[in-house]
Amino acid sequence: MNIVWYGQSCFKITAQGQKKSKQWTSLVVDPFDERTGLKLPKMEANILLITHDHFDHSNRNAFKKEPFTIDSPGEYELNDIFIKGIHSFHDNSEGSERGANTIYVIEGEGMRVCHMGDFGQEELTSKQLESIGEVDILMVPVGGVYTIDGKGATKVISQIEPRVVIPMHYKVEGLNIEIEDLEQFLKAIGEKGVSREEKLAIQEKDLPSGEMRVVPLAPQAK
Repeated sequence: MNIVWYGQSCFKITAQGQKKSKQWTSLVVDPFDERTGLKLPKMEANILLITHDHFDHSNRNAFKKEPFTIDSPGEYELNDIFIKGIHSFHDNSEGSERGANTIYVIEGEGMRVCHMGDFGQEELTSKQLESIGEVDILMVPVGGVYTIDGKGATKVISQIEPRVVIPMHYKVEGLNIEIEDLEQFLKAIGEKGVSREEKLAIQEKDLPSGEMRVVPLAPQAK
């Protein structure tokens, strides 16, 4: 499985199916538009996941060819990739401030990836935790203001107990949305001297068996 981050909450995940064809499937989550100050390349994907309909998460025009689009809770399967959308809120007031948000759990190559979207609740409910289940790789917002911040993210991480954490939705060069930077999260979670990787290429056998691994990625959009 290959994971690339473009900034904000936008990732491209490429995974190989388990069936005889071993077909590769690409998913893009939460593409943003240029009002963010960042620019995406023209993208290709089999599946598009949208966590909520805000301009920095729902640019459906970012693709050369329209992919199969999922933008609401439910269970889906395409090309031997399983996806579950779980209802949540963009704020800690049951959506009264910023509306609903969909958490996605993506299963492929024997691994479970959870993308939290613009999660804004103080913590996950027991029902949400049960729906999410075990997580190998967690993509969690850490920038605050519109989502949970670094300290809030550490609480959610402790609830889910993933094996790998990829922080997202924080301040990067060029972004004109004022949110906290990565350092606030790294300080909160007690990580020092962590370097950003261009992408995460990982197989099930590579997952850490003991201590959780934090993997910040370098944004690929400019």
